[in-house]
Amino acid sequence: MRRQFAYLMKNYRKIKENKTFGYNEELEKEFKSAKEEAYLVLNEKLNYNGFDVDYAYGKGAWATVPWFAILDTKQTDTVSKGVYIVYLFAADGESVFLTLNQGTGGVNKAKVGIEHTKTTEAYLNKFSKKTEFNFGKIPDGSLDEKKRHRPQAYEKACIYWKKYSLHDLEKISDEIFFDDLINLADVYLNADEIISKKDDPNNNQSFNINLFFDSIKESKLFYSNLLLKRFIAALITKPFLILTGLSGSGKTKLAQAFVQWICQDESQYKIVPVGADWTNREPLLGYPNALQPEVYVMPDSGVLELILEASEKEKSEKPYFLILDEMNLSQVERYFADFLSVMESKEEIPLYAEGTVENGVPANLRLPSNLFVIGTVNIDETTNMFSPKVLDRANTIEFRVLKDEMEDFLDNLQDINMEALYSKGAAMAEDFLRMASNKSFETEDIEEIKNTLLKFFKELKKTGAEFGYRSASEILRLINQLTVLDESLSTDDKLDIAIMQKLLPKLHGSRRKICPVLNTLGRFCIIGDVKIEKEVFENEDFDFSASSILYPLSLEKIARMHKGAVENGYTSFAEA
Repeated sequence: MRRQFAYLMKNYRKIKENKTFGYNEELEKEFKSAKEEAYLVLNEKLNYNGFDVDYAYGKGAWATVPWFAILDTKQTDTVSKGVYIVYLFAADGESVFLTLNQGTGGVNKAKVGIEHTKTTEAYLNKFSKKTEFNFGKIPDGSLDEKKRHRPQAYEKACIYWKKYSLHDLEKISDEIFFDDLINLADVYLNADEIISKKDDPNNNQSFNINLFFDSIKESKLFYSNLLLKRFIAALITKPFLILTGLSGSGKTKLAQAFVQWICQDESQYKIVPVGADWTNREPLLGYPNALQPEVYVMPDSGVLELILEASEKEKSEKPYFLILDEMNLSQVERYFADFLSVMESKEEIPLYAEGTVENGVPANLRLPSNLFVIGTVNIDETTNMFSPKVLDRANTIEFRVLKDEMEDFLDNLQDINMEALYSKGAAMAEDFLRMASNKSFETEDIEEIKNTLLKFFKELKKTGAEFGYRSASEILRLINQLTVLDESLSTDDKLDIAIMQKLLPKLHGSRRKICPVLNTLGRFCIIGDVKIEKEVFENEDFDFSASSILYPLSLEKIARMHKGAVENGYTSFAEA
């Protein structure tokens, strides 16, 4: 099927343009071959022989949207009714969508009678929310040859699970391609059971970032939607996030807002102010009592209790959050070294010698996958800088306040209403954890992503700030998670965020060492031949939102770092 679909995508338009009638022997041969493979794989993998396969690219006339359908004969025997799985091909030959579709001849009672579903769209939305897959609408213009809108027959009758580009079909294995189909077919066969579950508003709702946006506005907090997307995408990429930037810009308040929104109650999070006197792990993990060896002293911070509760089997479907406020008041590596180590190794943290303690604390502590750590950072003469090994293990998001944002704030001064956030997203907590468990890499536009990362790697290496395998993997996961949260983001948008959060934070150095590198990095962020210093760095009125800018977030940061290097003789990502 994968090979045959790639053939169709390469040749359909050319054959269609050269033939007056909608039939071609080569296309027919490829579709029949794909049909045989589909029968074989579906029957073998699912042990179910009730599937039939149909397809169309044109008979008397050419199809606007070629398709390849998987029909459950117990439910429907035609694509004009019922619900079925179908691959829909974009007319430009660049992509194919694996979708769940409902018969375009009208709403049919087959497989739709449960809970008296009345419309196609209602059924598909209900099915989408009840499954583990991230279904969404096919983007407008993806199927129609004229790029105006989808053919009306598919307008409200289709949701899709996965998109394959021609590049994907040529590169991925048959096994991966078939696994996608089998996973969707397995869920489809159990649709009755899935949909018949009661629509409990407090249970298993799909994560919807737009509802978080709404709650933030209702609470009278001021954050851009892009910042909120970056925050959540970073959390579900890796459960360690650093928020840095201007003091009083809302770092701790955003962390507090999200945990209050996603958590059912206060037992699921702790906000712990870091002390300047933290020289070891005891404020977080406690210590064995030297005078009473059978007693393990729990820390007053409540962090150990939080981790132990998150580790309980019955709590595994709830997220737990540790917020370390002003994380760099003490040297992070002194009190947080055990956490940094086990984040990568997945090993346990030894607390005491086995068999000596009797008050219920385990001898070895494993960090559960449902625990998220958020650290807030201020930069001044009282704080410590992060080492590269800390930054390498986290996403770092910088908070700033722009002039327009301050004007808007001053024009709309209102009391913050944190109660508008309490548990509003708790029904989505399980789906949030499911998203966080997704370790998939971005595959669309992978060549562009790879080439961009290699360019940055080569230049960053000149200052010793190059990235390793771990960061490369996390960048690809971050880009994938951004796609999951918002499919409207372009590849450049996602690369901009990844560069800003994963590559630039480790960059620092003297003016002589770093300015040439900043110049080159700045040129990577803009289209065209630009005198980067004079036209961008030294131009206070430069428009970073111009259409020629590939990576506006990153370029604006690079410009500020360059200014700091020129004025102070030294610069780093972290600013006061």
